[in-house]
Amino acid sequence: MKKRQIILLTTPLILFFSSFLIDTAHTAIGYKKKQKYKTSFGQCPSRTVGSLALRLIKVFEKEGSLRSMKKEIIDHDLDEKHFISEYKIDYNPLEGSVHFKFECPEPLMKVQIYKENGSDSYEAILAENGELLDPTYEVLLRAENRLTGELPFLAIPVGEMDKDFQLKITEMVKNLKPQFRKRLSEVILDTNNELTIILSIKGNPSSVFLGDQFWDNKLEKLIKIVDYMESKERIPAVINLTNLEKIVVKFSDKF
Repeated sequence: MKKRQIILLTTPLILFFSSFLIDTAHTAIGYKKKQKYKTSFGQCPSRTVGSLALRLIKVFEKEGSLRSMKKEIIDHDLDEKHFISEYKIDYNPLEGSVHFKFECPEPLMKVQIYKENGSDSYEAILAENGELLDPTYEVLLRAENRLTGELPFLAIPVGEMDKDFQLKITEMVKNLKPQFRKRLSEVILDTNNELTIILSIKGNPSSVFLGDQFWDNKLEKLIKIVDYMESKERIPAVINLTNLEKIVVKFSDKF
């Protein structure tokens, strides 16, 4: 998991918060100046970041220190609750200004985790930092048009979703070229740790069997196969890559 830090700087800034200034009389730190606040949302949903910034401002105005804001974040897990992957707070005491900078991770996949009975499941969002986030994150991003495309599904048994696997799948998807990533419809891991990928090629499904190992090498071959077949206007309905020495491709109709 990416380590989160709070960095305290004293650089001059032109300050605003959510497109407007929040001024307040504040003398706890020895300056009889109005405080000015600016919040940079990054890729975060403004609704959650805005509420977090307001909470931290209240702490700052009460305690008069940046350390108190850091403590508030750590003590109450506010970074996780507000989907923050990185944050930084700059303070200019001469100008009486505070600048909050927040960043949130890109969502990569919807994760559907099947429980042991195989019928019940729960969902999460796999983000680019390898973390599993509450599905509300996707809803918030879409409400602000910060996420417009469809997310592929990742379906796995509950016992297989450990941290190492999360990071492995995350890196695998992140390393795909954006054009190919858009073709991903579903990624399925079965109880034998065998991986199957469902692609959507011009609206047509294509099933890809990758087996239980050498996924990165097989994906490289898969991309070449799909690109070649598209150039020939052929749809690979089934691609079996379980054995790298014997690749089997079956076709459906032309485009």
